[in-house]
Formats: sequence, C-alpha cells, structure tokens
Amino acid sequence: MLPYKSLIQLNRDSNVSLYVQLCNSFIQLISNGTLKPSDILPSTRVLSELTGISRNTVKVAYEELMSQGWAESVERKGIFVLSKLPELSDKRKHTSISHLEEKPDSFKWNNPFTEKFAVEDFQKAVLTIDDGFPDVRLTPVDLLMREYRSISKRFYGKNFLKYGHPKGSERLRMALCRYLSETRGLAVSPENIIITKGSQMGIYLATQLLLTSSDKIAVGVSNYRSADEIFKYSGAALLRIPVDEFGMDIDYLADTLKHQKIKAVYIIPHHHFPTTVTMSMERRLKLLKLAEEYCFAIIEDDYDFDFHYNNKPYIPLASIDHNQNVIYIGSITKTFAPALRIGFLISGSQFVNACASLRQLIDKQGDSLIEEAFASLYDTGEMERHYRKSIKIYRQRRDLFCEILETNFKDVITFKTPEGGMAVWSLFDKKINLIELANRAEKKGLKISDGTFYNNELFNPNGLRLGFAALNEREIEQSLSILRQII
Repeated sequence: MLPYKSLIQLNRDSNVSLYVQLCNSFIQLISNGTLKPSDILPSTRVLSELTGISRNTVKVAYEELMSQGWAESVERKGIFVLSKLPELSDKRKHTSISHLEEKPDSFKWNNPFTEKFAVEDFQKAVLTIDDGFPDVRLTPVDLLMREYRSISKRFYGKNFLKYGHPKGSERLRMALCRYLSETRGLAVSPENIIITKGSQMGIYLATQLLLTSSDKIAVGVSNYRSADEIFKYSGAALLRIPVDEFGMDIDYLADTLKHQKIKAVYIIPHHHFPTTVTMSMERRLKLLKLAEEYCFAIIEDDYDFDFHYNNKPYIPLASIDHNQNVIYIGSITKTFAPALRIGFLISGSQFVNACASLRQLIDKQGDSLIEEAFASLYDTGEMERHYRKSIKIYRQRRDLFCEILETNFKDVITFKTPEGGMAVWSLFDKKINLIELANRAEKKGLKISDGTFYNNELFNPNGLRLGFAALNEREIEQSLSILRQII
C-alpha cells in the first residue's frame, strides 16, 4: 500500500472542509500518476486511522470522488480508481507548480515581446430575461466602495493613483492565489497571474500570442460567439468539434488530430456556453493527454465556476495540468457585477509577461484602486460570504424558474435543469420565430434575446439562454407570464 500518511496532508485550520481536502488529495494522486486506473483505495477504517479523521468524513470524501468521476465502487470489493480513466504518465516530479515555467515542448506560441518594456445595453430599467447574469442588487457594493474610499484616504493609498504594474494589483493577485488554491486546487504564484478587464480581455490576449492567420483552433460546434469572433479576428481558422451532454467530444477531436494540426483548443468545461453542459472528467483527462501529445494549448474559460448548486464542481483542467498546456481564464465580476470588469488569466510566467506587454499597448493597466478594494473583500472573507449567499438565492430562483417552465411551457420549450450557472438552455418549438418573439416581447415590456447570438455556420438551434439569477421571484413569475402570453 502507498504511504498515504505522508502523501495526504490535511490542514485542520483551513476553511476548506476536511472531506474536500481529502478528495482533492486523491485527485492529485490520480492525476499525477501515483494512482492508476483500477487501483484499489484504502478502506474507510484504514484511511481513518492513517489520517486521524472520522470514517464518516472519509466516506463523504469517497462519495465526492465518485460523483466527480474519479473513482467507482465495486460491490463487496471496495472503492477503486475509475477503470475507464486514461492511464496518465507519472508526473510526480512536476507536481510542484507554485511557479509555473513552460516546458520547451508544452506548446508553441508567438512571442513578439522578447524584451520587456515599460451589444447589449442592460443598464436601462426594463424587465429583462438576460442570458445569465448575476443580480447586482445582491452585490455588496457598499462594502466594496467602503474599502475603495478607505484605501484612497490612507497616505499610501495615493500611490494607487499613479501608474502601476500592467499585471495588476499584487495584493489582488496574492488574494487570488489563496482563493483559487482553496476552492479549485490551483496552486500558482502572483507571477503567473495577470488581472484583466474581464474574461473577454483574457481570451483576446491569449489569442493574439497563440494564433496567426495560418493556424487552426478547435472550438465547439456550439460556442461562445464573442470568443469565436476573437479567433477569427486573429486570422485563424475555426475547427468545429461536436458538443453533447458531456461537453466537447474529445474522441472526435482525437480522430481529427490524426490528419489536422491545431494550435489550441478553446473550451468552457463548466456550464458550456450556450448549452450549460459540463465536460465529464474522463474527457477532461483525455484532452490534457492529447494536448501533451500534440503540443497544443488549451484555453480554459471558467467564467462562472463559483456558482454550482447540486454537487461540488469539478476542479479546473488547470488544476490537474502537469504538462502546463492550459491557459486558465476566469472572471470575478461576471459573478459579482458585470460592469466592474475584473478578470484574470493564469499561465506560465513568460506567457503572462508577454500578455502584460501586449496589454500595455491597448490598456496601460487596470483600475488599481478597485483592484485593491476587491483584494480587501477576499482577505476579509466577504467575497466568499457573497458567493454563499448568492448560491442559496440563485438555487431557489432556478428551481422556481424551471418549475414554471415545466408547468406552463412543456408544449413549446425543451430544457434540462442546469446544475450550475445562471441560465437555462431552452430549445423552442421550431414553429416559433425567435426574432418575432423578441420583438413582440419588447412591445409588452419584456426584453429577451432573439437567439441570433448563439448561431454560427453549423449551429442554429432555435434556442435561448433564459437567465434566472437576475430576477427575483415576482419578476420571474411576471416575465414568464408575459412570455407565455405572446407565445
């Protein structure tokens, strides 16, 4: 048996539950090759004695491990590493990733900076079913502004009115390092992070360094249109890969790679846009293995990881990427208040340095004071309290929204209740013209999408993302009543 007593280190002073820490420890052991597919795991009694935690805690950790697709229970035999997982090479010598440096053969990218040198308008007060935004009325703006004013009044706060580092506030980057490590198992240093004006800027920066007009990038048949437009702007060709209920079809991608060369893959593994599906763990691992084999980058857009309602969300690909192929992009304000524009990009330090150089050409730096204020909210735990409160409220709104859809729209709308995110992917009866529907809704005082944003050359589903998070219970009932009337 492996020396689990030394391999599994639990921090009882951490805010992260012991069962989550134990689950994440096993994920690391599997992803770095220490544990292989079909390996048996210690019994709850043995592991309880080795780690000093209760058998019930071990049992819950195993249940979480199985729910995430890493392990399976075999009757009368025990818990095993999932046999269907692809066997990963032993990466234990690379598991310390507190300061990422790319391996020379990880992936190729364009670096013109060898030398360092210094829509839609939703602001009008109209009843709206958006495509999945937070309710800004729940946002602790008063706390954020209090920190903003407090910092600006202090003697050292005046320094934040000067030009700062293009990577963004060091304090916010340090706060993100702690937060991402605790919530997503992602261990990086501030040098691996650049603060961006939302995830959109992160996608743009990565694209400009990765892609040229002779390159191809793999994207979903259904995909985030704004990302598609960025890739096209770079001159790259889009290679469409099917997306089903388990996310991007990685077996299809693998067959494609046998005769086509790509530079990168863009994925939204949590709550894929627009369909809200989540990529299975088996496919995530296969994708990482393909990236290592074919030396391409993975642009992982994880814009709303923080909102999951049923089980704990799968940890990002970046957290289990030991070959450093993943460029991880996230958003703070997409789940806080969209107009405040704070996101981040994480990768190897050289790639991030190049992103910072490019960023200076288009946007010298971010808002230092607002970044410092956000850092304070992370340091005091206010951000996590806001997320916990919002998750509880959004879950209730999701349930009510889906209950009404099931009761009043089952003849015209097909949908699946989403496990996370802030919108329901809804397929309308083909007889319903969504452009006309949106026009009629506007005349009744309801703003909805006409569906064209989700369409591309291969994808025309007659569907809408119906956002529930930004509407309270009364507004949900009112907006869906109007929608039912005009249908």
